Amino acid sequence: MDGTTQALLFALLGAVLGAGVVLAWRVSEAQMHQPTPVEEPVLPAGIATVLSVLRSSALVVDEKDEVLKASAPAYAFGLVRDNEVAVEELAELVRQVRRDGQIRETELVMSRGRAVAPLHVTARVAPLSSRLVLALVEDRTRERRVEAIRRDFVANVSHELKTPVGALNLLAEAVQEAADDPEAVTRFAGRMQTESARLTRLVQQIIELSRLQGDDPLHEPQTVDVDATISRSIDQSTIDAQSKRISVVHDGERGLQILGNGDEVALALGNLVANAVAYSPDGSRVVVAARTDDLMVDLTVTDQGIGIPPAEIERIFERFYRVDPARHRSTGGTGLGLSIVKHVAASHGGEVRVWSVEGQGSTFTLSLPRRVSDGAAPLLPRSAPEPGSAPSAPPATTSTDVPSDVTSDVPSHQEATP
Repeated sequence: MDGTTQALLFALLGAVLGAGVVLAWRVSEAQMHQPTPVEEPVLPAGIATVLSVLRSSALVVDEKDEVLKASAPAYAFGLVRDNEVAVEELAELVRQVRRDGQIRETELVMSRGRAVAPLHVTARVAPLSSRLVLALVEDRTRERRVEAIRRDFVANVSHELKTPVGALNLLAEAVQEAADDPEAVTRFAGRMQTESARLTRLVQQIIELSRLQGDDPLHEPQTVDVDATISRSIDQSTIDAQSKRISVVHDGERGLQILGNGDEVALALGNLVANAVAYSPDGSRVVVAARTDDLMVDLTVTDQGIGIPPAEIERIFERFYRVDPARHRSTGGTGLGLSIVKHVAASHGGEVRVWSVEGQGSTFTLSLPRRVSDGAAPLLPRSAPEPGSAPSAPPATTSTDVPSDVTSDVPSHQEATP
């Protein structure tokens, strides 16, 4: 190949390389001036921050039913599992809102297994954008439980009040019919006084229980002398104890002090002593003692009475519950005394425990925070409540029939109606 041809080839190759360089520079320059595409954010600005501070359970679901963001309570309640809504009722509600864009609100009951009580929640679901749906879930379990307890309490109170009111009405009719018989009038009047006293005691305990059942801690606990409180509680049952020849003994450590409300502690301990006297046989012994450790004072009431069946121990602190409903008329019980004791213990940061054997007797222990010389002991229970100190929802277990000890004194032409 001669020199001319070589020169032409090199010139042609140089032109091609130059054109390639120019083209590459133009393409690079065009890319540099092209705006960078901005991806649309998954969540609107500020939503993630708002969800992080909400106390309620909140979750954001996209068009694929995937949970993009959820608050900590949502995971704690089991609403989210593997980035999906774990509750089918809630997931269906989300799909309905996505279809028509209408805000929906409903109540759900979430089962958590046999050993755990179900959750009662309210769910409010609303569209957040064309793609996203927001669900807010509030736990209403405590509110529903309080409402159920309140309904049961009102129903039980009405149920219980029928008995003394019915008895008084029946006795009043008997007095009217026996106007010409002074002896019968005197007997019926005595029965009316007894029923009136029972009604007064029932109403008083209902008022006390209504005041205590919030279990709110005491705001300003005072120093309470244990010896004086025990003496006061024993004095309240002196007449009943003497009528049955029962000796009530003050035993244990002396000079102790607790933190709390003196009247409420005396009320609770007085109920325990009254129960011990009422359910103990004639001529027996009841011991009221105080013992202490570093933080708590144990006030124990031990009797030699009929005892409590093991199957009943977990229910004896329920309102209006009686181990033997047939005996409550002879003992004058209302079924509220132990419930009052439980609420007093709770409001003082203590607990109440029970040991009992049928035919041998029972020991009730009321543990309350001790008052120590170098400062106030914390208002905290020493340990978790034992069986018997944490009752379930109270069912009505008593009878509202007019008592047999009233109808037995009524002339045969009178009918006993509830």
